[in-house]
Amino acid sequence: MKTAQLPPVRVEPSVRAEIESVLRQGESLSQFVEQATVQAAQRRKAQQEFLERGRESLERAKRSGQYYSVNDALDAMQARLDGRLRNKRDSAASS
Repeated sequence: MKTAQLPPVRVEPSVRAEIESVLRQGESLSQFVEQATVQAAQRRKAQQEFLERGRESLERAKRSGQYYSVNDALDAMQARLDGRLRNKRDSAASS
């Protein structure tokens, strides 16, 4: 597969120096920029999907007339988290 080139980005020398100061051993500036770009795109995609799920949920609630309070939603999330933490502790204890 052919590779494509991203457009060059002009930055202040201080920005470039700051980025170069955090490069890992053997990592090039190009590799860092590519990785940062991919991660930014993944974050934006996840945000868009999150918003879409929220809009769909709102539409379902409007159609059904069934809404949940913030406290009910937080309690349900806390219960799920507590259960997963309990399972993780139990798995670690039995190992």
